[in-house]
Amino acid sequence: MSDSDLIKLYSKQILALAAQIPHLGKLDAPEGEAKVRSPLCGSTVTAQVVMGEGKVAEFAQNVKACALGQSSAALLGKIVIGLDEKTIQRGRDELATMLRENGPVPSAPFEGFEVLVPAREFRNRHASILLAFDATLRAIEAQKDT
Repeated sequence: MSDSDLIKLYSKQILALAAQIPHLGKLDAPEGEAKVRSPLCGSTVTAQVVMGEGKVAEFAQNVKACALGQSSAALLGKIVIGLDEKTIQRGRDELATMLRENGPVPSAPFEGFEVLVPAREFRNRHASILLAFDATLRAIEAQKDT
């Protein structure tokens, strides 16, 4: 990866998002929790949820990832409260399609993910970008088992 490629990839907007991740920390009484690790780069995201009426009522995350993974976690963290599992899964699927298949930017409420379009050509970063979604979806699944 050349220096100019890195500059394009790590835009000021991505770095700003990475510095402002909402809902960092832990919940007092999570109903579901999951930790997901990207085997390629070692990034991890742990998500905790409390569900209410089928929607995320409370959310916390611990993010140990590159700036791309952090920015994705920041974007999801801004909108996750009030979303149901089906909507989160749709957002994850649309983001994966945007990255892997040069598909469109995810639809509402996930429009902010267009900042990650430059990451399309860096396949080794895709798993890190999807970690926040994967951890959140697994946390929702885990709470069903309790």
